[in-house]
Order: sequence, then structure tokens, then C-alpha cells
Amino acid sequence: MHNTLIALVEDKPGVLNRVASLFRRRNFNIESLNVGRTDKANISRMTIVVNSEGVDARKVEANLYKLVNVIDVQDVTNQPAVIRDLALIKVKAKPDQRAEVSSLAAIFRGNIIDVAPDSVIVELTGTEDKIESLVELLRPLGILEMVRTGNVAMMRGDMSGKRYTPGTNGNGHVE
Repeated sequence: MHNTLIALVEDKPGVLNRVASLFRRRNFNIESLNVGRTDKANISRMTIVVNSEGVDARKVEANLYKLVNVIDVQDVTNQPAVIRDLALIKVKAKPDQRAEVSSLAAIFRGNIIDVAPDSVIVELTGTEDKIESLVELLRPLGILEMVRTGNVAMMRGDMSGKRYTPGTNGNGHVE
């Protein structure tokens, strides 16, 4: 079982290290971790996918709140949320094979974003299952290299009346 957590954190040096250290100390396995800016100054957003087998997901969330720089934590695992992964896949493709790669990418709404004499790079955004399906179809052609971002997540619905402000331990996270 995997749990997807969204954490809003203060954008300060060392915060990522403190979060990763917390997971290490508690022996929680991080499947993917994504960190990026938000539309609010000095606030970053972490999307953390945790292998929660044998672990109480509420315990993970509670432990995150213990960190001073954590503003808010949401477990979106069973919530209405949009969760996406981005993959760049370099595939061996001579000129006579490019149409096949392009057709496969198009089925999954992927794009060819680079063409070299003997390869192409396919860009695909979607669920983990969607990306894995395309990877399996491209594998016989020869995958030369691949990188994935890991999941990013956002709750569905209107959050326009709420704004996030810096606070500590979940206090004052939504005004």
C-alpha cells in the first residue's frame, strides 16, 4: 500500500533534510519525493509517496507535524485528488522506426520532444500505470535511458477562499 502526502513547508535551507531524516529515523520508505515552489512566497510544496505497508499512515502524518518548518500536511491517498508523474524516455529509433514510436506515444498522449540520428525522447505525463504501460510497449524497441519525476498531487476542488501562511506544527496553516 502506498500513501500520498502533500506537505506545505517553509522554504528554508535544511527543511528537505529534516523531512528525509524523519522518514529515515522512523524507518519509513519513501517511494518518491517531489519538492517545488508554490504561488505563495517562502512556501514550498512536497509530494511524498510512502510505502505504508505495516505502517500507520496517520503516524507518518503526525510525525511530519512535529517538524517546526512544516505548515500543513494532507494525506490525499483516498481523497479526490489529481496525481501525476512525468517521464522522459529515450528510445532507440532509426529513421524508419520513428513513426512507430510516435504512434505509440500518441496513444498515451505523449510527445516526441527530441530527435537524434538513432534515438528519440518521448515525454509523457500521467498516472504511474499509464507510464508503465508505455514503457512496456517501448521496451522491445530499446529504451536507452529513462527518468521520472515521481508523483505530484493536488486536491480537487476550489481552494480559492483559503490561503496558506507560514506557521509551525500546523498552526495557522489556512486562513
